[in-house]
Amino acid sequence: MSAPGRAVLRGALRGQRRRVATAALLGSGHQTGEALVPVVIGVVIDVAVATGSGRALLLWLAVLGVVFVVLSFSYRFGARVAERASEQAAHDLRLRLTRRVLDARGGAERGRLPGALAAIASGDAERVGAAVGTAPFGVACAVGLAVSAAALLNVSVPLGLLVLLGTPPLLYLTHLVGRPLTRRSEGEQERAAQASGIAADLVAGLRVVKGLGAEAAAADRYRTTSRASLAAALHAARARAGHDGTVLALTGGFIATVALTGAVLAMRGQVSVGGLVAAVGLAQFLHGPFRGLGFVNGAFAQARASAGRIAEVLDAPWAVPDGTATLPAEPDGALRLRDLHHGSLRGVDADIAPGTLVGVVAPDPATASDLLACLSRDVAPERGSVQVDGVDAAEIALTDLRRAVLVAEHGAALFEASLADNVAAAARGPLAAALAAATADEVASALPHGMATELTERGRSLSGGQRQRVALARALAADPPVLVLHDPTTAVDAVTEARVARRLAALRRGRTTVLVTTSPALLDAADTVVLLEDGTVTARGSHADLLRTSDSYRRTVLA
Repeated sequence: MSAPGRAVLRGALRGQRRRVATAALLGSGHQTGEALVPVVIGVVIDVAVATGSGRALLLWLAVLGVVFVVLSFSYRFGARVAERASEQAAHDLRLRLTRRVLDARGGAERGRLPGALAAIASGDAERVGAAVGTAPFGVACAVGLAVSAAALLNVSVPLGLLVLLGTPPLLYLTHLVGRPLTRRSEGEQERAAQASGIAADLVAGLRVVKGLGAEAAAADRYRTTSRASLAAALHAARARAGHDGTVLALTGGFIATVALTGAVLAMRGQVSVGGLVAAVGLAQFLHGPFRGLGFVNGAFAQARASAGRIAEVLDAPWAVPDGTATLPAEPDGALRLRDLHHGSLRGVDADIAPGTLVGVVAPDPATASDLLACLSRDVAPERGSVQVDGVDAAEIALTDLRRAVLVAEHGAALFEASLADNVAAAARGPLAAALAAATADEVASALPHGMATELTERGRSLSGGQRQRVALARALAADPPVLVLHDPTTAVDAVTEARVARRLAALRRGRTTVLVTTSPALLDAADTVVLLEDGTVTARGSHADLLRTSDSYRRTVLA
């Protein structure tokens, strides 16, 4: 296991050290009680039954009853505390993963599908939590072995030495047997996460897949990944079965050796009848601690693989560094792009004055995507800068920057909540005005419970146009000093789009707004329009002027 993976596992154990210690103490009480049962029975035989003493019989039966009460309560409360430690450790890891994924600096999602991240936050976190919950059980089993060895030493020194000297090599062999399980578990979780990610990706784009008639290709893609996941799961299951079978054979042989040695000593008269009963009972009891240690070893073998995957997410490099500069509570909203290079952008220079409505037309969708990534600071430009009120965005604290500049992506998803909750998610301005500007009030009036209507996951209970209007209303309600909208009306009819354009311009008057779009209705409402071709600015002017003077602009906008 990698050093970061070990750190994750150790951190999970440290975070629950009090519960783990309490559960280990209670579990040790249970294992001690279990080990004392055959010892007390042996004493009953030697002291009470063999001598015919009724008083001694009652006394030792009472002692046996106390032992049973202690071990019963110790097991009950120890298991409860260990389970709490397990669940809390998994919960804490899920919170850490969530905070890392949602961190403004980004980077954790790179190279991973959303479903893969969900699988890590659920399955892998659960496995590490399970290891934390089994740790007290391992300590208790070790205590049980020590008590058994001490009891056997009291019965017979050879028997005690056999357990004391034979246990360490047996535990080492058990550890070696667990190594293949760690490797197989890592592959199993990786494949399962990949299958989950592809499944989530396909479900999210199901309508597009159907529209393209690509159901067969999508099904083949998932089938291939699913089969790979199944094969990895079967390999891991075989490794687990081999691990458990080998551990059972090793411990069974060791216990049989202890019992046989006790029988030989009894036949030679070196052990009393009660001692023989105690030795046989302890030999049978030893099966429990050994099996428990094997279970704990298997749990930690799987947890080590999961901890490594969690560490990869937690230690993922940041997509962008955080800045230290601050912006005033209400920035003016001036944007300046200087020699901006990133992806398909090749030296973009543009000045957007505060309070203006500016359209940006990019015939190449990749150019639009790269520009949006730079404006939202999801990436660091390869060269050049984006400035907000004269301050380089790279120097501004991300919390201040995201408060000042809101980039509403074309594919913005809605939450599984009411329509009102979706629109009010980050609202700073009046909801009614935002709803009206986006014509989302008409969407609400068409729903059975109006604004209180609950939307399904990602807003799939709405049509594409309705989702866009609600997402636009949410962005407008946030009322940021700088609002960047990417194709907010592609699924809206022409009449509604024209109304949205007029109302949006009126609502955002005096606030900086950038429309990255090819919609003639929205561009006509802009104060000025910038044309980006081949990664640079090739034309500026009003929508009407560019329609007259630029063939490229005319082809892109009127296509």
